Amino acid sequence: MLGSGGWAAELAEQHLAQTLPRRWRHVQAVAAKAQGLGRSLHLDADVLVAAAWLHDLGYAPDVVDTDFHSLDGARWLLRHGLDDRLASLVAHHSCASYEADERGLGDVLRSEFPQEDSPTADALWYADMTTGPDGQDLAVEERLAEIRQRYGPDDLVTRFWQKAEPTLMEAVRRTQGRMADQPM
Repeated sequence: MLGSGGWAAELAEQHLAQTLPRRWRHVQAVAAKAQGLGRSLHLDADVLVAAAWLHDLGYAPDVVDTDFHSLDGARWLLRHGLDDRLASLVAHHSCASYEADERGLGDVLRSEFPQEDSPTADALWYADMTTGPDGQDLAVEERLAEIRQRYGPDDLVTRFWQKAEPTLMEAVRRTQGRMADQPM
């Protein structure tokens, strides 16, 4: 069902390119990074790349339900008959459980979608959190600083990242370690 990710790219483009062009640029770059990681780290590249294309689908105006993009995107994927694992990776990408807790949706997220602890999940988080809003490569520290600046000090997003940062950094370090272990 997952194939090469072309179908996921088309789906993401259909929902994001016109309505959210900046988000679309970010998604394209995350997917490209995920493609490289999947190959070089010998991960489940098909699901990783599909999750990268679809990780921000929940921002699309025609997908939004709860205003929590991770949950909205994952639910949309399930409603449209897509893979449970793919939906769970989308639901929990980049420390989403911390944001869910801030929004009062933590129990809902965890009851509907199991969180995967794997090199594939780590690589998705790495690809997302080392890619800026316009698709530029950033160190994870730069990405977090950009998010904090964009949202401001009192926003829910800034609050959840204050709590989530150690967990994110662990996933990024694990992926960087796997990258360093690969022969040149």
